Amino acid sequence: MSRTPHLRAAVVGTGHRAQLFTRALAARPGHRVAALCDTSPTRMAFHNRLLAEAGEPAAVQGEPDHFARLLAEEDIDEVVVTTVDAAHDRYIVPALRAGCRVVTEKPMTVDADRCARILDTVRATGNSLTVAFNYRFNPVHEKVRALLADGAVGEILSVHFEWLLDTRHGADYFRRWHREKRHSGGLMVHKASHHFDLVNWWLADEPQEVFGYGRLGFYGPEAGARHGLRRDYTRAHGADPAADDPFALDLAADDTLRSLYLDAERDDGYLRDRNVFDGPVTIEDDMALVVRHARGATMTYHLTAYSPWEGYRVMFNGSGGRLELEVEESGWQEPRTRITSASGALHGDTAADHAGGARLTLRPLWQPPVDVPLVTAHEAHGGGDPRMLDALFGPVDPGAGPAGEDTGAATHPTATERDGALALGVGIAANRCFETGRPVRVRDLIPGAW
Repeated sequence: MSRTPHLRAAVVGTGHRAQLFTRALAARPGHRVAALCDTSPTRMAFHNRLLAEAGEPAAVQGEPDHFARLLAEEDIDEVVVTTVDAAHDRYIVPALRAGCRVVTEKPMTVDADRCARILDTVRATGNSLTVAFNYRFNPVHEKVRALLADGAVGEILSVHFEWLLDTRHGADYFRRWHREKRHSGGLMVHKASHHFDLVNWWLADEPQEVFGYGRLGFYGPEAGARHGLRRDYTRAHGADPAADDPFALDLAADDTLRSLYLDAERDDGYLRDRNVFDGPVTIEDDMALVVRHARGATMTYHLTAYSPWEGYRVMFNGSGGRLELEVEESGWQEPRTRITSASGALHGDTAADHAGGARLTLRPLWQPPVDVPLVTAHEAHGGGDPRMLDALFGPVDPGAGPAGEDTGAATHPTATERDGALALGVGIAANRCFETGRPVRVRDLIPGAW
């Protein structure tokens, strides 16, 4: 461990999401961002400006090829991994071997082989790995878990879960690296791992078998042409056909996006503003699953990435009644000409345009329905981000107590590497189903989780 008063942290991958962790560590006593690691010096310089704004010293900027040496030379105690999903294991494994505490953004990784490598390393080293499933910390989700754990609907027999991504947030996965399954694992891994982890956590159960279908029916060149939505450009910046395209992202119009991506293109050539109706796109945008859990409950799940509104519905059917949650993150989207800000393209940092409400209804057998009181927020992933950060790194003000309101749920519902593997297992099983048209046993893909 470090001999300084601070735990020395390394943030690996310095894109948009990493700002949350850089700022959080800089604000918390007992932590210091000592190192940054990325393919882009421009992005790392942006994060060093964030540290300067927080009154913190600049962090050393390291290259990915020398990551293990960086950990040793900078005496790193804790590592936060926020890279492209397919690269997570590249940093998790050496950090665990170096004795560091590791926090990784979800998903833990993107396929079975990488998952096995991570699980084997955790067992061999005995070191700590936490997956940043921030939706566990959303007070609404904690309320759901508390009700189910208290037996509000009796034995849970089935779950229906529908998640809708609108044509701003959903489209953003098709502008960036997520559009290629080799980088992200597709939306069943990158996005839906949130949802699968929630269901595993809500049910206190494990997924056993998955069957489903997925297709690319809205985005991509063929579907875009078929629906009359395609414009002829590769990336939006500098492209005249993008000027009146409501699906285009204007990187130059937002200071953060310009600094992190447009200015950084000279470093690694990464384009953040690809045309969602231009190739290559190798992920699906419409996916339907049936998942069977160990104690017998089944889940029907549908993810739509091109909806006019954003939000989700989840219903639990039990031996004593039914619990229904509906959350409307955005009721509709205006057809603005080009998206010109990070808040317009990304989700969770700020409240979306036309944000709606949340409603939780308990319907016991033989009794009138009951509307359950909720504390809701639409920014910071429903209030989950600050609560997660407090659980991971301690509160900004240790005397102030935890962020948010106590819902009676677990105080620190942090996700372990096994939780990460079980959520990933549903996603990679879904991907296998899309290829074969046959049901897949999760245990067959990730035996190391049992």
